Amino acid sequence: MDLAQGLDFLRSNHRAVLATVRSDGTPQLSPIVAAVDDGGRVCISTREPSMKVRNVRRDPRVWLCAFTDDFFGDWVRLDGRATVVPLPEAMDGLVSLYRSVAGEHPDWDDYRAAMERERRVLLVIEVERVGPDRAG
Repeated sequence: MDLAQGLDFLRSNHRAVLATVRSDGTPQLSPIVAAVDDGGRVCISTREPSMKVRNVRRDPRVWLCAFTDDFFGDWVRLDGRATVVPLPEAMDGLVSLYRSVAGEHPDWDDYRAAMERERRVLLVIEVERVGPDRAG
């Protein structure tokens, strides 16, 4: 599988598990919703105080396993490095992420206020490798 195939899969299958590295070197796993931005980067909305944000700030390496809504069946693994984008810089990306996954929001002012109230940030992942590379 090449990078384009992996990103194409994620454009229509948004459910995934994100792995980050804890301070003791063990994996921390989080169920997330992800989308691909216009630059081919993976974007995830999360809260500023979350463990995944703390982990990424210390060690930017991340791994993502995305799958279909049925869970069993096709899946893709994406490895890369993440950057935390805080508010207010994150707002346009958070809006784009929402649109990619759910379409138009009924009240964008309310959505933006919720993002501020919830202290949302955007995790932006530059994908370096995808898989699986072979069937087992």
